[in-house]
Amino acid sequence: MMHLDRAAPILGRLMLAALFLMAGFGKIGAPAATKAYIASAGLPLPDLAYLLAVIAELGGGLLLLLGLQTRLVALALTGFTLATALFFHADFADQNQMIHLLKNFAISGGLLHVAVLGGGAVSLDAWLRRTAETVKPSFVG
Repeated sequence: MMHLDRAAPILGRLMLAALFLMAGFGKIGAPAATKAYIASAGLPLPDLAYLLAVIAELGGGLLLLLGLQTRLVALALTGFTLATALFFHADFADQNQMIHLLKNFAISGGLLHVAVLGGGAVSLDAWLRRTAETVKPSFVG
């Protein structure tokens, strides 16, 4: 049975990754609506913004799930999530938008923890680190 210190990082990564993966697939399923939403926020180049969002959500979500380059990916997704909060949920008079803003802040807080603590023992980062430690070059002298 896994201990909490082994299980919590993978479960946390799984929960965070699910959010990004589902959002990315949702954008692929409705590109016109997504681009219109981006344009309605006043952002320039909605086609480019759409592409970058899909790459961030699907690529970042997958890397986060696998625990590969976890710290860097978590930092990048933190920036993406905070930018999304500020561009799309900054209508402080609208309670629904305030909830979305605070949700994005909470997600960013979780991602910052991942950025500091890494992917944990059950991650590709840890596996690669263990593999590199066992394969030390030997010199014949």
